[in-house]
Amino acid sequence: MSIDQESPESQVEVEAEVVNEAVNEEPQHTEVGEHEYTIEELKKELEEAKQKANDSWDKAVRTQAEMENLKRRTQKDLEDAHKFALTGFAKDLLPVLDSLVLGLQAATGDSEDVKKFREGSELTIKQFEALFAKFNIVAIDPLGLPFNPEQHQAMLMQEVEGAEPNTVVNVFQKGYMLNGRLLRPAMVVVAKSAEKPSEVDEQA
Repeated sequence: MSIDQESPESQVEVEAEVVNEAVNEEPQHTEVGEHEYTIEELKKELEEAKQKANDSWDKAVRTQAEMENLKRRTQKDLEDAHKFALTGFAKDLLPVLDSLVLGLQAATGDSEDVKKFREGSELTIKQFEALFAKFNIVAIDPLGLPFNPEQHQAMLMQEVEGAEPNTVVNVFQKGYMLNGRLLRPAMVVVAKSAEKPSEVDEQA
């Protein structure tokens, strides 16, 4: 055995000293100010800080979304105000146009006065139609079309030979829409199904 090699007894003593030092070693800790924080406490505080950061981020995202929604609603309100600013004025014009149409329909005869009246009325009606087209006011004339309760007002239902049930067979008064919004429903007559004969009628 060389002189540098330790004896087994010496090795045992060294290992015992290492084990004692490990057992007696204090838990790791970090000093912050006057308080000592353990690793577990630091981890806990880190998780709490992360949670607060996440909560703050969520609030910021929600606030941003609410601001965007408010911006869109405000923009839509402004667009609607612009698109439908003529609603009241257009409604007031409709009876004037109705009177012209009725007057034209009532003007019969071949006299020069009647012809001049018809020509003047037709020209005025065309001017109305051009003005309405300019501001996107569209007439609703549903003759022969299925009845639509959102745009039509049924004044009467009657049996009409050859007409499909629930279709418009006569238009008393045209309806109008402004930029897709209803100004006035069309007043119409709607076809209904033929009534089935009663048992009494069948036996007669």
